[in-house]
Amino acid sequence: MIDINWIREKVRDNEYEFSSHADDERQADKISVSEVERALLQCEILEVYPNDSRGPSCLVLGYGEKGYPIHIVCGRTLSDKMRIITIYIPSLPKWVNPRKRRIAK
Repeated sequence: MIDINWIREKVRDNEYEFSSHADDERQADKISVSEVERALLQCEILEVYPNDSRGPSCLVLGYGEKGYPIHIVCGRTLSDKMRIITIYIPSLPKWVNPRKRRIAK
């Protein structure tokens, strides 16, 4: 199970890694590693994906240094590291606000 305390512990202990996709997305959105760490240290879990094909994961919401929202999907590796699967700034058309998905019509 992934919970807030586990996420924070992994960040504090530097026991996390970026997938290549997450690192590409982070760089494309100009999100620094320190902002990712900041967001994860004060994040809230929005969605839990216990049956993800890559293993249990969750979507968290944190905020960058200038206050903008950051979504991060975190998973757990077999060696108990946290893997950052993807990172993005939530926006329309998929998100109405940082906590609410837009309902597909």
